[in-house]
Amino acid sequence: MEFAQPNWLFLLILVPLYGVWHWWHRGRTVGLAFSNIAAASSMPRTVRHYAASLPVLLRMGALVLAILALARPQVRNVTQEYFAEGVDIVLVLDTSTSMQARDFQPNRFEAAREVAADFIDGRQSDRIGLIVFAAKAYTQAPLTLDYVFLKKMLAEVNVGVIEDGTAIGTALATAVNRLKDTEAESKVIILLTDGQNNRGEVDPVTASEVASALGVRIYSIGVGTYGEAPFIVDHPFAGPQQQMVPVEIDEDMLRSVSGGTGGQYFRATDKEALRNIYDQIGELEQTRIETRIYTDYDERYRRYLWPAILLVLLEILLSSTLLRRFP
Repeated sequence: MEFAQPNWLFLLILVPLYGVWHWWHRGRTVGLAFSNIAAASSMPRTVRHYAASLPVLLRMGALVLAILALARPQVRNVTQEYFAEGVDIVLVLDTSTSMQARDFQPNRFEAAREVAADFIDGRQSDRIGLIVFAAKAYTQAPLTLDYVFLKKMLAEVNVGVIEDGTAIGTALATAVNRLKDTEAESKVIILLTDGQNNRGEVDPVTASEVASALGVRIYSIGVGTYGEAPFIVDHPFAGPQQQMVPVEIDEDMLRSVSGGTGGQYFRATDKEALRNIYDQIGELEQTRIETRIYTDYDERYRRYLWPAILLVLLEILLSSTLLRRFP
């Protein structure tokens, strides 16, 4: 509970001042004169004697309640309504064997999966889907608001399940197909890869042209350091051996794919850079949330005003009858 006009509460200081003034004034009021009150003072005091101060106490209580009523006590009920216009996002994740290169910790694929999970946690009211690809592409999770389910499906993705290769164009076409019939005003594809398009029947640029025609923006991320990256190779006799392999990302193609749709291309050379890129994309594709606040005030002054009136009436009644004083 709060007071709409709390300035009135300063009048409460007058209530004890009134009580002191009444006690002082009563001690100086002249009543009936008697030559000797010794006999009367020895008589036992009755209930009426102790109740003589009741009217002034009732009056002081009425003043307190009246001042509280003037301050307008009220209870505020606030209702908030949220209207969110979400973004439809499809994450396209490369699962080719080259994603096991160890220029990221512990490797490119594990780093990409962890950062993607953090990106999902940071979204709200956005439908997100997941496409994984190597030589072929398939839908790991359709567009959904169930982020727990989505992260579970992301955790089940592994390198080597799909035939090896890098079918970027096919992956983009699959993602576009998932977005073409949605009603969201903003449709986004986030493509993450570390190689060049070498498989599939759809050219990446052609897929991006279709995406542009359907109003889908593509943000592409090339993952991998510059030059060479360490890669673990299973040697038939010596077992797992680390060797350096060249990093070959078709950046020109990825720039063309993204730029043609109004998106951007990013290069991530380590895990922290990858996390920053996802943050930048998140800022570029903000969910618009509108908040409407409705405030209802329930006035509670009657709870104090009516008892104040009753106390005044009771004080007048007692002062006029049982506690009447002469003169």
